[in-house]
Amino acid sequence: MKNFLKEPISIAPLISFRILFGLLIFLSTLRFWYMGWIEKHYIQPVFHFKYFGFDWVEPLPALGMYAVHIILLLASLGVMFGFLYRLSAFLLFLTFTYCELIDLTYYLNHYYFVSLMAFWLIFVPAHRFYSIDCVLFKNKSEKQSKGSFLQTLFSVSPSLSISRAWVLIFQLQLAITYFYAGLAKLNSEWLFDAMPLKIWLPPHYDMPVLGFLMPYEITAYAFSWTGMIYDLFVPFALFYKKTRIWAYFAVVGFHSVTGYLFQIGVFPVVMIALTLIFFEANYHEKVLNFISSFIKSKSKKYFSFYSTTRTPLLNPLKNFQFISKKWLSILGIYFVFQVLFPFRFLFYTNQPYNETLFWKEEGFRFSWRVMLMEKFGSATFYVKNPITGKEGVVDNSEFLNLHQEKQMSFQPDMILQYARFLEDKYKTKENPNPIVRAEVYVTLNGRRSQLFFDPNLDLTKIADSFLEKDWINSLK
Repeated sequence: MKNFLKEPISIAPLISFRILFGLLIFLSTLRFWYMGWIEKHYIQPVFHFKYFGFDWVEPLPALGMYAVHIILLLASLGVMFGFLYRLSAFLLFLTFTYCELIDLTYYLNHYYFVSLMAFWLIFVPAHRFYSIDCVLFKNKSEKQSKGSFLQTLFSVSPSLSISRAWVLIFQLQLAITYFYAGLAKLNSEWLFDAMPLKIWLPPHYDMPVLGFLMPYEITAYAFSWTGMIYDLFVPFALFYKKTRIWAYFAVVGFHSVTGYLFQIGVFPVVMIALTLIFFEANYHEKVLNFISSFIKSKSKKYFSFYSTTRTPLLNPLKNFQFISKKWLSILGIYFVFQVLFPFRFLFYTNQPYNETLFWKEEGFRFSWRVMLMEKFGSATFYVKNPITGKEGVVDNSEFLNLHQEKQMSFQPDMILQYARFLEDKYKTKENPNPIVRAEVYVTLNGRRSQLFFDPNLDLTKIADSFLEKDWINSLK
């Protein structure tokens, strides 16, 4: 296995991945800015919901948040073009992940996926060919005894080959994302009740070509089973050479349809583009050589994979460095975590599967459970002075935007966070220990609304943790 992971392969797939990833982050960040979401998500809200353990992450003032997104734009271009690559990749990961950690209500699986991809781009040698760094900071001496500080810091030894493990990182993470999304669909509500697709599909009766099928119940069942089969088997088909092209057609078709039907942003485009890393190196080399044809001849010695005589410009094994045992150990630990962490819901005993994951959301996040439920809540909060007995109703819109209020109303940890915020907000000398309670009704996958928990509970006395949320009522 170690020899397989260390085996030298063409660097071309990794270069294509680097270029596409940087381009997609650049375009999605521009879109985010254009839509006014920097202001709406980070600047306007009075309160931000936090990830467990990341309470210290706060948004910067308005100018700071715009500066962060400017850095993100520049960093994505740096990754795309391979300019100051290590620094650019680090800044891309840092700024993107920082923005996602500011407010829990905007959590999506594909943001988590992008952060993981950005993290590994910091360490993989994706700048060792077809990059500006190869032009500016190309090593002329193994000892690097001469040159400026930047040349010493960013110097790179061009190579056509890398260890297979560097490409497998991204292939395996994509495979895990797909496969675990399929495993998550192996539940009775998705397969035997066709929920929530029975709710989601009928409004799309005006969809081109397939629209006339959307109102029929059988369509929801067909989409449910097809989605499950696709997610479970497409990663294996992508790894197998004889089925790879057909699997990729399935990827394009699947994400095109889901991107049209559901509001999931640029995620379909991201998956369609990045899945190309499964293809053979010669495919990537042809594409990169086509791009090279637009670069003036003086630069071709740095950017073209092959000369006009099809002779490699560099010895494929020149400057090649096998991946170290230390990195193989780190990768092993990382993928063991990725395989096991989504199963943490099994530690919550004596509860039905749907109650644990969908109702109480114990172990739901960071486990590739994509679009599995239609959940909606209605939350009315009350603040009471225990000394005088007076109680008032909270106007949630005074502190939360519509998206925050919607997400908070059915997610237990957010309800507790908001209750603590209200406690601090209404704490006075006359009311040093306000009681905060809430009357919350939640519906899941077409069920009638149910009382989420006892409305007489003082929510300020309940601590958020990874332990079972026994204060939530059972799902009926």
